[in-house]
Amino acid sequence: MLTMIAAVAALAAGTPAAAQSWPSRPLTMVVPFGAGGATDVMARTLAPRLAELLGQQVIVENVTGAGGMTGVARVAKAPPDGYQLALGNAGTQAVSQTLYKQPAYNSLTDLAPVGMLTQQFFVLITRKDLPAATLPEFIAYAKANQAKLQYASAGVGSTSHMICVQLNTVMGTTITHLPYRSTTIAMPDMMAGRIDFICDAIETATPQIHGGSVKAIAVLAPRRSAVLPDIATASEQGVADLALPGWYGLFLPKGTPDAIVHRLSSAASEAVDTPSVRARIEGLGINMVPPQERTPEFLLSFLPAEIKKWAAPIKASGLSIE
Repeated sequence: MLTMIAAVAALAAGTPAAAQSWPSRPLTMVVPFGAGGATDVMARTLAPRLAELLGQQVIVENVTGAGGMTGVARVAKAPPDGYQLALGNAGTQAVSQTLYKQPAYNSLTDLAPVGMLTQQFFVLITRKDLPAATLPEFIAYAKANQAKLQYASAGVGSTSHMICVQLNTVMGTTITHLPYRSTTIAMPDMMAGRIDFICDAIETATPQIHGGSVKAIAVLAPRRSAVLPDIATASEQGVADLALPGWYGLFLPKGTPDAIVHRLSSAASEAVDTPSVRARIEGLGINMVPPQERTPEFLLSFLPAEIKKWAAPIKASGLSIE
């Protein structure tokens, strides 16, 4: 009798009983890139506070491959019970839909958006001894030496890759791309002079810039970064079409009960607003988005335009992957 009353109460509230008890065990947050990279840093900053708010451990697991699609695909195919979630970004949710002829998932139909959390800006960094200090000087050097230059990224189809693709398009160059599991893994090779440049996320590039082990050429964003205030933007240096910010957002499998989606969304929003978490995020050079943009509804409406935005430079470059 008591069980029946509980079931009726759950139905009356419009919330499945399973969703009411969620979460009753640890969650796994899939990071679709390597440990130490920008997405991994964001996940490990968020996870402890999210675990406190949900009352269950949030385990961060790195699942790499296919420009981030391997990890997100695992979540897309997981049971829709709220226990596996992906920390996606512009690369995994937008770039992948055009770059790959057969994406591992449809971003609009195979996943349940939970909410956007932050915006991500990028910076062009080079090996310390590359003979250029400004973006015009870098472009001139790249045009004259493109046959022998190499750039790294966090993987084919990653945001760091696609911003450098756009950079090559703007410069009119064809430069060899070396994909890594994360730009952090690529950094020692650039510091040793084996790689020439990276279009890196500000949060992972800043320590090396401040330490003097790499050279910052231009912030690839609409405005200067608070953590790199002395580095001019590409537009300030006379080069347009290089302000392509990325973002981070959470995704669950399609079919996850709305009650779980909205509870996770609310907890994630509260987590990034926690003063210590917010200070850590902003201290890395990651930008907060306003609360109204952290909802499932906003992310759902945002994705189609984001896919279209990234399709333009991909098609212009002629890049396509089977």
